[in-house]
Amino acid sequence: MSTSTPTRQPVTATAVGTRKRRPLLLDLYSTAVGKKYAMAISGIAMMGFVMFHMLGNTKMYLGAAELDGYAEFLKKLLYPLAPKESVLWILRVSLLGMLALHLHAAWSLTVLNRHARPVRYQSARDYQEASLASRSMRLSGIVVVMFMVWHLLDLTFGVVNTIGTDGVYVRSEVYANVVRSFDRWPVALFYVVANLLLGLHLAHGAWSIFQSLGWNNPRFNAWRVAFARGFAAIVVIGNISFPIAVTVGIVSV
Repeated sequence: MSTSTPTRQPVTATAVGTRKRRPLLLDLYSTAVGKKYAMAISGIAMMGFVMFHMLGNTKMYLGAAELDGYAEFLKKLLYPLAPKESVLWILRVSLLGMLALHLHAAWSLTVLNRHARPVRYQSARDYQEASLASRSMRLSGIVVVMFMVWHLLDLTFGVVNTIGTDGVYVRSEVYANVVRSFDRWPVALFYVVANLLLGLHLAHGAWSIFQSLGWNNPRFNAWRVAFARGFAAIVVIGNISFPIAVTVGIVSV
């Protein structure tokens, strides 16, 4: 009499490998570690942008010809190998992509943290030890996004900018457009406040990038803090100098 055991069949289709695997990067991004990497990498890209953007804008102190010439130079990146302004627009779209990735990763991590810890806890000691920059990350992030939208409408598209002497906004007149914008004290004040909050965001963000990437050896913590604060200070001081210079008359048309 045969006593052989019947072969057991798979219970579901997934057991025979019919489920499609997601691409590696998407699979990594679905994890908290992947989202932290995404925030760090997109943060580095945007940090590079704000630094070079600020340094380029310092040409306004050399006069209209220098700043307008710099703006024309950006339009001709890799020209004639690439059509005029094409590389500039690629950089702009890439930057917006980095911003979208940064915001989505931050929101996703917040959701994951709330699900992992449905009941919030925080002692007085925890709150006191948290820095002002870390506590204000959400507020500073929202204000910085609002500032970016205004900045584009103001100095890129001219929607909320004052018009030139001929009654038409001329994008190539970068120096004159900047002066006309900052001549309005509410606009100048908004730029100063927004950049102070940007500084708080950069200070904490630059520090936490090292932690997100696993570069958080205690021996280098002092260097991390110095770099984060120094980077934020340079960007903020440079940026707020522009509206102040126009307001007090150092820079004028």
